[in-house]
Amino acid sequence: MIPVNSSTMTLQRPAPRAIFWGGMLCGVLDITAAFLVYGMFGAKPIPLLQGIAAGLLGPRAFSGGLATAGLGLLCHFVIAFLAATVYYGISRALPWVLQYAIAAGAIYGVIVYFFMNRVVVPLSAARKFPFSLKMMIIGVTIHIFCVGLPIAIMARRFSTRTP
Repeated sequence: MIPVNSSTMTLQRPAPRAIFWGGMLCGVLDITAAFLVYGMFGAKPIPLLQGIAAGLLGPRAFSGGLATAGLGLLCHFVIAFLAATVYYGISRALPWVLQYAIAAGAIYGVIVYFFMNRVVVPLSAARKFPFSLKMMIIGVTIHIFCVGLPIAIMARRFSTRTP
């Protein structure tokens, strides 16, 4: 990994681009991974999205049809954009996260996974599942590659070097 001199890093494009593309990539990759992984265990996309909405609505989300599935998808992308916004803010305060985007993105993915599973989900109205080491390993891996890395790479991409 070749570091970039932080003194040459300046923001040449508006912050919304880094946040938009980081959040969009994160949201698309993460939900795709969820559909694939949980699909292997028999889950269908609509109930999976309703399960996300259940964080707000509780069990009644599963009887809401496409409307609550749509709410789940909206919630998923709101969280993705919030994660991208937080990372972008961190990158302004800690330039090394731009210099070492791959390592920082991997670490960020792990942090987001544990924050979601140890803080957000327990505070939500969603059904709680028993701990599974297998699912934790899968979840951490997905968060590294589908959450942390895309966000970090987009933050880096939109903070370009100047001559």
